[in-house]
Amino acid sequence: MSGWDEGAVFYSDQAQFPHGGGPESEQAATRHTVLRKFKEFIRNFARQNEPNVFPYRESLIQNPRFLLVNMSDLLTYDKDQDLRDLLRKNPSDYLPLFETAAAEVSANLKTRVTGETGELEEPQTGEVQILLKSDEDPVSMRSLGAQYISKLVKISGITIAASRTKAKATYVHLLCKNCKNMRVVPCRPGLGGAIVPRSCDHVPQPGEMACPIDPWIVVPDKSKYVDQQTLKLQENPEDVPTGELPRNMLLSVDRHLVQTIVPGTRLTIMGIYSIFQAAKSPNANKSAVAVRQPYIRVVGIEETNEATRGPANFTTEEIEEFKKFASEGNVYENICSKIAPSIFGHENVKKAVACLLFGGSRKTLPDGVRLRGDINVLLLGDPSTAKSQFLKFVEKTAPVAVYTSGKGSSAAGLTASVIRDNSTREFYLEGGAMVLADGGVVCIDEFDKMRPEDRVAIHEAMEQQTISIAKAGITTVLNSRTAVLAAANPPSGRYDDLKTAQDNIDLQTTILSRFDLIFIVKDIRMFSQDKSIASHIIKVHASANSANDPRDTKDDNWLKRYIQYCRIMSRPRLSENAAKSLQETYVKIRQDMRRQANETGESTAVPITVRQLEAIVRLSESLAKLRLSNVANENDVQEAVRLFNNSTMDAAKSGINQHINLTPEMANEIKQAENQIKRRMGIGSHLSERRLIDDLTRMGLNESIVRRALIIMHQRDEVEYKRERRVIIRKA
Repeated sequence: MSGWDEGAVFYSDQAQFPHGGGPESEQAATRHTVLRKFKEFIRNFARQNEPNVFPYRESLIQNPRFLLVNMSDLLTYDKDQDLRDLLRKNPSDYLPLFETAAAEVSANLKTRVTGETGELEEPQTGEVQILLKSDEDPVSMRSLGAQYISKLVKISGITIAASRTKAKATYVHLLCKNCKNMRVVPCRPGLGGAIVPRSCDHVPQPGEMACPIDPWIVVPDKSKYVDQQTLKLQENPEDVPTGELPRNMLLSVDRHLVQTIVPGTRLTIMGIYSIFQAAKSPNANKSAVAVRQPYIRVVGIEETNEATRGPANFTTEEIEEFKKFASEGNVYENICSKIAPSIFGHENVKKAVACLLFGGSRKTLPDGVRLRGDINVLLLGDPSTAKSQFLKFVEKTAPVAVYTSGKGSSAAGLTASVIRDNSTREFYLEGGAMVLADGGVVCIDEFDKMRPEDRVAIHEAMEQQTISIAKAGITTVLNSRTAVLAAANPPSGRYDDLKTAQDNIDLQTTILSRFDLIFIVKDIRMFSQDKSIASHIIKVHASANSANDPRDTKDDNWLKRYIQYCRIMSRPRLSENAAKSLQETYVKIRQDMRRQANETGESTAVPITVRQLEAIVRLSESLAKLRLSNVANENDVQEAVRLFNNSTMDAAKSGINQHINLTPEMANEIKQAENQIKRRMGIGSHLSERRLIDDLTRMGLNESIVRRALIIMHQRDEVEYKRERRVIIRKA
């Protein structure tokens, strides 16, 4: 019995219709009634609040090419649920009926036209494409199984690739080789092909050769075509279970949906879950004829942009609760207390993370220039200061977030890669982490361990918020409107106070100026602080068993919804007084920096540029957004400047540069230590650093003072280090 399904031809011993064509006529009758019902629906449907407005008729008159139908309207019109259930269960049978009904109604709505002979003729019936939409929740891509085949499904995800537009035949013209008989065969929609008959039905005349088996040749020029395009839809990153690869699904779109979608867009689609025979690849299993590939034939697309992303249909109770929460006096403190509650201290970092989650306002200027509204934050500091915990918290709380680690991500993985399709051998684009997190947050851990050439790839994404690509004949620009939260360690592993800020922050100024806030997180050894941190951590560990109580997740979810609501509803701008005070502050900061550069003779490690002024504007806006306010006032600006001073300005002044304004006693001691070092070492002589320090400490000098004196001499190029800084050579 092997090979019973060779060539996908199925045999059956039962007679097909034993009841003398009964089902045929019955089916025809039901199809006719359904067609009539669809026509009535399009003509007569009106919503209850506007009984004299017929939305579908109006839209057909305005746009006769396609019609967007809401499934809930079908239900309200047809109470016994016939139409909706038929479309649900057999969409491939009843959607063409619906389209025929729409085309006929559209033709009836038009006025008659005068033909060539001057008589009135019926207008041509054009084709109408029906697009469906529904308010139900989408199902998960993982739950789509064999029971859904040929049914209507709704799924959501991110498009990661779009193919070129192809022409798909709807009717194929066949020509018989022998008798030149013509025949038109319909094509199956989607990725299916045409079913070509085996024999010609021409009756041969006497003396004429009978037509052979398989006499048909296709005449491509006379066949009818529509546009078709295939998309690749991947699960949303936040829906993928931990440790699993994201699944993707093939989509086929046709006619008016073609070329409406670019890679990186988040979609919710309605479609028919179908199967197709994959192209014969050379290594395919010959015997597996009955195995088919699933794909979805799209019959309706909704773009979930940032405004409607996720479950954005907030209930009225939720909105009331949000507004009540926002009208309280201490919203800022309340939200900061909800951010990473398991981490002790780090108040300023928590406030910065809150600002990052809410974000500023995106602006488009009259000349088309876009200003970013997202806030980028860099956490730099010692190990075990909860940097990665902050990143994990943000990944869990932000409405859209992608988490990557510096060493494990390449430039193509962060931006976009060009991939060759196996079957068609053509190139297509696949978006990376920065594209997938469009409208959300990208968390990059171990930022300092990234290869420099990979780090350069995200420069454009961080400031212009686009990713430009010119590879393999594809030139395009993708959106990546994301906030970046990065964590890094100093080059020596720990933050060294004896080094300059430049040596500690081993990142280029080009990338540093793109971060709005740079926090230097130090592990300070202080008795009281260590004691409270220890008790906090022990408490966390002791109460960890009750971690799966539902209150925490509800709290997290509430914060997520509140962030989403604020991002949709609030678009704050600076008030005039706030703008004036901000201007004065910025000018003052620049003057201080110039003075400091003149005194030390070198520029700061963290540049203070116009980008930093924009950073303070964005921070002020996000502080206003927290309160659902549309105006950022002077208090917001003061708090933003305070955060900026505590993070970026401290980073710029950190390290040895603080010793410019030493106390006179200290300066005196360092001078003494320098003299002793010069007395101890002649020019050109070399000595072990350890021995030099031991000798001078025996003379009563403080070890840290000696080290500082050595660093200052090294800066002035009077001494030089050799052999991994173990040996000192005096040069001048």
